[in-house]
Amino acid sequence: MLFSPKAKGFFVDYNENGVFVARTSAPKPPFVVEEMREVAKDNVAGLAEVLKQLQPKRSRSGYVHATVGMHSEKRFVRRATVDLKRVKEVGYLDEVLQTQFRIEPEKFTAAALRPNDGGEYDAPNATTKDVVLCGIPSDEIVAFQDSLLAQGIYPDRLEMTSVSCLGALADYISFTRSRVPTLVLELGFDSTHSFILSPSGIEASRPFPMGLSSMIPVVQKELGLKDEDSAKRLFFSNTFDFTGMGAQLIQRLIRELQSSIGFYEVQTGLTIGQMVCIQFPPKLAWIADVVANELGIKMLQPDMVTWLSAREVTLSDSVHAYAADPRWLGVLSLMVNYDANASQTKA
Repeated sequence: MLFSPKAKGFFVDYNENGVFVARTSAPKPPFVVEEMREVAKDNVAGLAEVLKQLQPKRSRSGYVHATVGMHSEKRFVRRATVDLKRVKEVGYLDEVLQTQFRIEPEKFTAAALRPNDGGEYDAPNATTKDVVLCGIPSDEIVAFQDSLLAQGIYPDRLEMTSVSCLGALADYISFTRSRVPTLVLELGFDSTHSFILSPSGIEASRPFPMGLSSMIPVVQKELGLKDEDSAKRLFFSNTFDFTGMGAQLIQRLIRELQSSIGFYEVQTGLTIGQMVCIQFPPKLAWIADVVANELGIKMLQPDMVTWLSAREVTLSDSVHAYAADPRWLGVLSLMVNYDANASQTKA
């Protein structure tokens, strides 16, 4: 009698910097991460080839069944304080989105999470006034699901990569028993999202309407280039050392971050001791060091291999090096079952 091969697991993370694909020895931990591949986000043919290599024989449906991480420029992840006397009212959380954050809830698919562990916030039985509200435009989700099917991917589970990354980092902080509040930055092209994590979970969140694009006019001015297109090409080409003018490039961002950090430190009496940047273009990794230097805090270099191993995720020798690259945090964060391992911490 012939036995069918053991089912593999597939994890795919789509973000501003590319598509990150991983194949594992099983759909759920414990498993071994066997292969990891990266494809440019607009390279449809390249992604099809990668999927063909990772799963030559498709299921009867013809799709690669995968856990998928989604990125949206219009996403929101906001920590809020609610009125426990009203939180049981139907529509109250929608009201919070509208009044506190100017978000139109009817246009979004949203969720309410507990800030300490990421579990679902049970509004009818809530005992805490702190909540994390997150969401993505509903029309984007529909369009994204359609595009996944067109690319031969069937999403068994769809997650917001920003949330899964925060969950991974919060779990890592708990695992290492760190007591140091950590600044997490998602520096995108048009916007930046900042978060403060502690052993208690997400302590603060704030978006800034500025990102990498806001640095391009500064590059043009400082280098005397004729137009912003020339400055943009040079900035993203990795052929020029911008570290010397790094402080000027991020001046606006630093002011906003200092204000946000200062408010948190005054309110809590705690000091931000480290930072990490996620979903970051590899050619611009130097910016993270400049930000840390300007803020006077150190960069966090997570020991992902040890953490993943404790979460029953083992990296094969061929992919071991990817754990040191923060760009892969998104796809790796999709793999971990945090509820099952919440009590495991570093010895």
